[in-house]
Amino acid sequence: MNFNNQMRSDPAVPDAGRYAVDSHVHVLDVERFPLSNPEGYAPQANECGTAYELRTTLDAHGFTHALLVNPFAGYATDNRCMLDAIEGSAGRYKGVALVGHDTDDAAFQRLTDGGVIGARFNTLFAGSTSLHGAAGERLLQRIKAHGWFAQIYYHDDGLVRLLPILHKAGVRIVVDHCGCPDPSLGVAQPGFQALLELGRGGTALIKLSGAFRYSRQSWPYRDTEPYIEALIDAFTLECCVWGSDWPFVRVPKRMDYGPGAKLLERWLPEHADRHKVLWETPSRWFGFSVDQ
Repeated sequence: MNFNNQMRSDPAVPDAGRYAVDSHVHVLDVERFPLSNPEGYAPQANECGTAYELRTTLDAHGFTHALLVNPFAGYATDNRCMLDAIEGSAGRYKGVALVGHDTDDAAFQRLTDGGVIGARFNTLFAGSTSLHGAAGERLLQRIKAHGWFAQIYYHDDGLVRLLPILHKAGVRIVVDHCGCPDPSLGVAQPGFQALLELGRGGTALIKLSGAFRYSRQSWPYRDTEPYIEALIDAFTLECCVWGSDWPFVRVPKRMDYGPGAKLLERWLPEHADRHKVLWETPSRWFGFSVDQ
């Protein structure tokens, strides 16, 4: 696959069909839901975004649906802001919660009833919920019992340590941000090879998102393209989705939605391929429908 000279000059909108899902966004409404995670990174004003601002951003770029991810930065296991956004979305949004070892079945049911379909585990920061040990095993069993998937965020070779735990639990797996490989180490690095092997199994989902989080270059992040190509080949478009990571928490300078959305045309120049990644695959994995 050659990514060179594949982007047109028209607006960065998903032209692959009437419906399109942004599969990785956050909502941080600090006026209505003050930050409640003293151990986490405190997002600055420019890194926050309300449900209204999310809706207008999605509408402006042609996206009809979104998968909200409760941000560890700011809220951790306080999922109220995300649930409020889902409730007000008229079915356009579903959510991925952060949960703790003490989250009981009643709390899981409330989250499920509120539109949550998965739980995210962020391995990068102190204070985040661990999947290791008996407590992690019990938590994964609750996730499986409620029909959720486990969404994991790690860097470098973190997947190598997580896979035995996840496979033992038998839970569905979603991997954030292309697995955040180190571009200086090449596609042969052990963690990325483990991710490709997971993809070839056909039971896990990869988010083609967050290229800016592991690239060492400026847009269009050409050093990430060998990894994008390898992931598409291993997972196939049946198990690939795209996400913006709006409103771009923990970035050193301003970011805009359009340039990131435009990358999908570079990676997948064919109309039908983008339709799979933006609608067919996320609607199947996350349960979105044309009636929402």
